[in-house]
Amino acid sequence: MRNSRLLLLLFLSIFMAACNNTKNTEVDEAEELVGDAIEESQDMKYELSRFEPSTEYADAAITGMTYKNGMFNFTLADGEYKLGMQTPDAGQKMCANSDKGQHIHLIVDNAPYSAQYTPSFEYDIADGDHYLLAFLSRSYHESIKTEAASVIKKIAVANKSITSEEDVTEPMVFYSRPKGTYTGKANTDKVMLDFYLANATLGEDYRVKADINGEVHYITSWEPFYIMGLPMGENTITLTLEDIDGNKVDTPLNPVTRTFTLEADPMEEAANQ
Repeated sequence: MRNSRLLLLLFLSIFMAACNNTKNTEVDEAEELVGDAIEESQDMKYELSRFEPSTEYADAAITGMTYKNGMFNFTLADGEYKLGMQTPDAGQKMCANSDKGQHIHLIVDNAPYSAQYTPSFEYDIADGDHYLLAFLSRSYHESIKTEAASVIKKIAVANKSITSEEDVTEPMVFYSRPKGTYTGKANTDKVMLDFYLANATLGEDYRVKADINGEVHYITSWEPFYIMGLPMGENTITLTLEDIDGNKVDTPLNPVTRTFTLEADPMEEAANQ
């Protein structure tokens, strides 16, 4: 009987030790995974985080566009979206917002966009062939990412008029934001990164490589992001459309690079002293 009890105690001791070792191994592995994730995030200077869902404007649409004698004329659908209005959730975004309201982003050959707050306006385009993108923007410069809310064309221009146009069939990425100079804490703490895609689905066949001051981030979904942690002064972003294997896509205007500036507000600095 005594020997049986000793054998039972020995068996229980071995069993408990084995359980503890297994548990400790699992905990160590979990801690290692968490540590790797933290180390990876700490290695990055800049953080990209998703926007909250924005006002949708499902009925927003550009229904017509002409360019003649240096004058653009856009026709917009008569719906909820209106040029010159403030987007209802602008105050919640905590990023740069235009006090002039909603507008058209006009991009020619991936040059910095021109913001237009009326459907008709003068604009100078040199003679020759160009890629043209126009899309409807919220007041805080986020694009409305629907086919109806944009016009993407390859155009020929002569004497400040479009002489021919055709649909763009190549996969392309157009840079939109950040742009220009951002002043003050509210505008520089979170800077919106937004771009426009043509004929490309991210995550399935393509991705966008965002080089931010030399630090590379890969984007696999078409949506705006906050960039946080940018330094004051000049910053540079290069966007490259790649295939899912990381090869640069041989497509027009790819990659595209922009430089923008963040600066402190002297009034805010004086108030904090």
